[in-house]
Amino acid sequence: MTSVPSPPLAGRRALVTGAASGIGAALARRLVADGAQVVAVDRDEAGLATLEGVEAVPCDLSDLAAVDALPADVDVLVNNAGLQHVAPIPEFDPDRFSLLLRVMLEAPFRLARRALPHMYAHGWGRVINISSVHGLRASPFKSAYVSAKHGLEGLSKVIALEGAEHGVTSNCIDPSYVRTPLVERQIADQARTHGIDPDAVVERVMLAPAAVKRLVEPDEVAELAAVLYGSASASITGTSLSMDGGWTAH
Repeated sequence: MTSVPSPPLAGRRALVTGAASGIGAALARRLVADGAQVVAVDRDEAGLATLEGVEAVPCDLSDLAAVDALPADVDVLVNNAGLQHVAPIPEFDPDRFSLLLRVMLEAPFRLARRALPHMYAHGWGRVINISSVHGLRASPFKSAYVSAKHGLEGLSKVIALEGAEHGVTSNCIDPSYVRTPLVERQIADQARTHGIDPDAVVERVMLAPAAVKRLVEPDEVAELAAVLYGSASASITGTSLSMDGGWTAH
């Protein structure tokens, strides 16, 4: 009689931030499919309610006290939540700058700080940080986002170095623009601003530095994340895996 192999994450618990839509929802679905008990975190309660098979935990990650109250007994931590603000530096609202860094850098630090002791105690853990091509390259008018993503890249590497002896890996995934509700709104806004077709916005404006002129799909990011917690992941650590269509090849 042929035995059915166990899912790769059977018996393990995962926490995903920004899980209500887009990349986060795709990640949560993939983790559930791979057998994990998934804690899905987002401030969008309605979006969380659309996910099946997860423990939905509404949380605003800009509230650091609320972040510190999230579950710490997780084996896979996926830092995905993010937001954007676009303005020249002289006009950039300092409070908005602080907000982006709280959500995209300080919250991941606090989540890792609390989860790592559990991972160390069990001799296994995976920290997956959804960074961006803007964690490797800068663009004008995105000072907070670029700063937060560059900081996340550095934090990920420190976690990798400290966690290695405990069986914990830490990596970044660096996509270009992903087909998410946030990006779809940006496309529509720029199409109106430039008076061009939305497809032309993607090719000529948003992905001008990239060789491959297409948006990344959320499920593609989830597939790459599955490599980082799968059977081949033990020696993949401290790195940044680009999904940028050749953007950083220049």
